[in-house]
Amino acid sequence: MNLIIDVGNTFVKLAVFKTDRIVFKTSVELANTVDEIKQLKKDFPKLKQAIVSSVGKLQKQQIALVQDVLDVVVLTHKTKIPFKNKYATPKTLGIDRIALVSASVYHYPKNNVLIVDAGTCITYDFITDTNEYLGGAISPGIRMRYKSLHNLTANLPLLDTEVPKHNIGTSTNDAIHSGVVNGVINEIDGFIKSYRENFLDLTVILTGGDANFLSEQLKSSIFANSNFLLEGLNYILKFNSN
Repeated sequence: MNLIIDVGNTFVKLAVFKTDRIVFKTSVELANTVDEIKQLKKDFPKLKQAIVSSVGKLQKQQIALVQDVLDVVVLTHKTKIPFKNKYATPKTLGIDRIALVSASVYHYPKNNVLIVDAGTCITYDFITDTNEYLGGAISPGIRMRYKSLHNLTANLPLLDTEVPKHNIGTSTNDAIHSGVVNGVINEIDGFIKSYRENFLDLTVILTGGDANFLSEQLKSSIFANSNFLLEGLNYILKFNSN
């Protein structure tokens, strides 16, 4: 059994995999991570190894405490990965994007795959049917767009995310919802269309915190998978264990 430790800026996602299936998943505050992992080791005594993906700050001493109970792989740009990385600056490629691409290799080998991760930022990552990662794009996520309109202007309010009633906003609030949400939807649909014009048999994966919100509104044919990053991390761990 494998433990996946995905560290964000505030919370840590923990997932227990039995082979390729998630049998337990939770989210804890950063400060409680080590205690929760020790409890998981008691609850799942067959846990042997773990992988740490640290976008946020898991301290070295915390990792050392985890290493006391599990064999740990800390994901970096030096970690062995199951695809050829043709990114011009591989050292700057986010480890979350590495995990997503790894998941696509596992689920869709020898396919052209575009992974759209709709979270704080919206990232686009493309891997070819010859297992070559070429790169992609990064743009502001939904909440970042709402916050930017509020923080960088004098009078626009900060709104909660909401499906627009119409394309034409008849009030300031409606106009903001239309601009933000329809802007994101048209952006994603536009990216998918442009990739499909250049690559045949394209598989599109939508993941991230806003995946469910967006999936019903997108015109393009996609597969929504909220666990895609965790599955990618599990595959990297298995890849480095063989």
